[in-house]
Amino acid sequence: MARRKPQDRTSEPEESHRAREGIPLMRRARMVALQALYEIDAAGHPPGEVLSARFQAEPLPAEARAFVQELVTGVLAHQTEIDRLIQRYAPAWPVAQMALIDRNILRMAIFEFVIARRTSPAVAINEAVELGKLFGSDSTPRFVNGVLGSIAEEIEGGGKA
Repeated sequence: MARRKPQDRTSEPEESHRAREGIPLMRRARMVALQALYEIDAAGHPPGEVLSARFQAEPLPAEARAFVQELVTGVLAHQTEIDRLIQRYAPAWPVAQMALIDRNILRMAIFEFVIARRTSPAVAINEAVELGKLFGSDSTPRFVNGVLGSIAEEIEGGGKA
């Protein structure tokens, strides 16, 4: 009986690196920002330490690192305002009881297209839905799309979210 050759474990990091290369840079940056916000929200770790650890774990070019820092610091600086918006557009879901991933995906997208106006609503919503597919539950993409879509409709209709 022939023995199977043990798997070469040294190729795993290479494979995961190649998989990351297929992900658009700004989505990778959003993934890092989401992971940082999740840790800050769940464990209360200091944002600077969390960002340093995330950047060590996921090396990014300077432009992407700056974007991650902008997202994290912006969400934290405007969290009360952002959470009020989430509560207004998802009244059946108290923000404090929402899944950590869901609320942080919503916070990032709202910061991007409502507060910073850095990204178009369509792009921010699409990116949030993609993050929901990667990190959330089965219902996360639909929930995130519904809440953010309602905010975008009001903005596009001339209202102020």
